[in-house]
Amino acid sequence: MRLQSFLKLCILQSVNLVFLRQFALKFAFIIFKYFPFGGMQRDMLRTAKELLKRGHQVEIFTLSWQGDVPSGIKVHVLPQTGWFNFQRYQKFIDASFAIIQSGKFDFVFGYNRMAGLNAHFAADPCFIERAHQQRSWWYRLTPRYRWFAKCEYAVFSKQVNTDILAVSLSEQPHFQHWYGTQNERFHFIPPFLSPERFVLQDKVTMRKHLRDAFGFAQDDFVYMLTGSGFAMKGLDRAILAMAALPSELLQHTKLIAVGQDKPKQFQAMANRLGLQSHVVISKGRSDIPLLMQGADVCVHPAYRENTGLVILEGMACGAPMLVTESCGYAHHVADAQAGIVIPMPFNQALMNQQWLAMRTSSNAQRETWAQNGLSHLQGVMRANDGSAEAKILIQLAEQVKA
Repeated sequence: MRLQSFLKLCILQSVNLVFLRQFALKFAFIIFKYFPFGGMQRDMLRTAKELLKRGHQVEIFTLSWQGDVPSGIKVHVLPQTGWFNFQRYQKFIDASFAIIQSGKFDFVFGYNRMAGLNAHFAADPCFIERAHQQRSWWYRLTPRYRWFAKCEYAVFSKQVNTDILAVSLSEQPHFQHWYGTQNERFHFIPPFLSPERFVLQDKVTMRKHLRDAFGFAQDDFVYMLTGSGFAMKGLDRAILAMAALPSELLQHTKLIAVGQDKPKQFQAMANRLGLQSHVVISKGRSDIPLLMQGADVCVHPAYRENTGLVILEGMACGAPMLVTESCGYAHHVADAQAGIVIPMPFNQALMNQQWLAMRTSSNAQRETWAQNGLSHLQGVMRANDGSAEAKILIQLAEQVKA
């Protein structure tokens, strides 16, 4: 009897394995650069792991990879050379599709814009809209502009059928204005925050952790800016607001910026303004949630941001928020009354006043902002358990394969 039961179990497992292989989908994920501290990069890896958990295959194609390679997922690192970034990107795209076309993939999912995708993860604002609103006319004559505009057209044009996974609806009108993209091609994804990543710790301990990590005094008031790409995140705006503080307040105030970027120009700016002992710029770190919990205020004065996941992350860490209205997720701060939203069009003098208002706010006011944000985020986290992207991709891939 035991032998018969064992044989039946082996046969059943074999049948299940054949069934899974027969219906498993093979996905190609394309991303220019992977580093463990980027929001889009974390989204990509989480989605890949979710697909793997559901019995599908995922291979990732990238120019560069920093950090550990996940088990069960093949990563193709394809470095390229060229005078300019867009030249390297095009060579990488060509090299990736050469492998993909011979690899019998069912679905190609791109985190950057390029031709040949079945679907695109739209984490960035509309490039051509930004080029017209924030750049001079001569920029639109450059080879760089023409290349990125061509790639965006290849994804959003009404002449193609690439599906779009949108993490915010704020940019959809811009894409439709320039490209006439059909409504049905947009698939909205609620924001995701990992409950494991944002477990609240003792506030006093986290305040000490932050200040010890960067050599600040324990009674220093600390603003924290987080994000890769300091220029777009508005670090210059934050430095100018620091410089506008009254000297008696500045004496005990610090700004820490953490992210994957070159700090030289911003550190030089801080030095010119006499802020060398008040502004610290750090590389990306793995303890961001702990640092956020120790900050007095988290700031995100971005020039333009499709979403701004760090806004929700700061709220999940119980930090009062100071953000620009141009961020897709800024409305969460306003809806929750979790801090101050800087209105558009942007005015540096007004931001300086609001920066000062945060600095002079009472402990009770900051605690109210913090609790409002935490309460609001409970509902946000219930809307996406981390599987939304994977479910949409499976559905779309099955339609392509049918």
